[in-house]
Amino acid sequence: MADPGVLDGVGSIVRDWTWPLCILGGGVVASFVIEKVVHARLLLWAERTTWPGDDVVVRASRGVPLVWLSLLSAYVAAGTAPISPEARDLIRGGVWLWVMLSATVFAARTLSGFFVLFASRLPGFGSSSIFSYIITAFIYALGMLVILQTLGVSVTPILGALGVGGLAVALALQDTLSNLFAGIHIIISRHVRPGDYVRMDTGDEGQVADIGWRNTTVRSPMNNLVVVPNSKLAGAVVTNYSLPEKQLVMKIPIGVGYASDLAQVERVTLEVARAVLEGMPPSGPLEPAVRFHTFGDSSINAEVTLPVGDFSEQALIRHRFVMQLHERFRQEGIEIPYPVRTVHLVGGAAPVVSGTAPVVGPGPAGAPADAG
Repeated sequence: MADPGVLDGVGSIVRDWTWPLCILGGGVVASFVIEKVVHARLLLWAERTTWPGDDVVVRASRGVPLVWLSLLSAYVAAGTAPISPEARDLIRGGVWLWVMLSATVFAARTLSGFFVLFASRLPGFGSSSIFSYIITAFIYALGMLVILQTLGVSVTPILGALGVGGLAVALALQDTLSNLFAGIHIIISRHVRPGDYVRMDTGDEGQVADIGWRNTTVRSPMNNLVVVPNSKLAGAVVTNYSLPEKQLVMKIPIGVGYASDLAQVERVTLEVARAVLEGMPPSGPLEPAVRFHTFGDSSINAEVTLPVGDFSEQALIRHRFVMQLHERFRQEGIEIPYPVRTVHLVGGAAPVVSGTAPVVGPGPAGAPADAG
């Protein structure tokens, strides 16, 4: 039979800890419910509103209510638990520490989100993430200093040590800092912006996807990401096809036979060009044009200029124009000549016409035929 004293002790322990454990468990369960249900409903509500700032706040608060409610329940449970005052103070101090850490995370997310929202409306910034990283790092550093000061740790010696060790850190992170300041320079100069189509002197080209604190990512026409260090990009020769404006002119050479009616060639070519451009996004006030410029060996050469709304549309416009122009020339009886060269042979032989199929006449009597 169990000792009544032991049973009484166990019962006393159970009674003393039942209420604190219920508070702690109920707070954790409530925090999970709020995180999964209430936060999801807030996201849906924020998406229906017209002001995008509430989306930033709601998304920044992800996980924060879970942490705060759990910490609140732990704080209250510590006040009712049968523990020593020292242990209670230690638990409550840890709760305040986690509250400040979570508040720092929430502040960093919120300020970074509002900066991205503001920067997206400014020309030249777009999805540049470098300033977002800088703001986040600054908020975290400030939060850590506040936490240390709250814990009674003097931050003055720490700041002094950082100042003395700044030179060593700068030397160790020379490449990283070079890329960081190069990225800031690229964004401020606005010569290369997220969304621009660029071609570098290395031959790499594509649309700028993001300018980060260390690298700039460029999405190539093959849908691959080209990662370029900011310092390399700042020192490279870059052709930006989106500046000073995205609209540009594409030139396509054509050639027609000498027997062709050039007025008809110009009319048909412009009709085809306008038909092709009608199915594309607007390219501004520019109009297609045809300019004849050279009497070639076997054709009269011209250049067709087509306005393009964006550099990435060139391939599709060129493809459609060549296909439709070839079909219209065939229908109109306009000749696209093959290169032809006439060669006269010594000895009375017939001339050789070189091109797609050389024609060779017979040579002198007794001599074999010669292809020239």
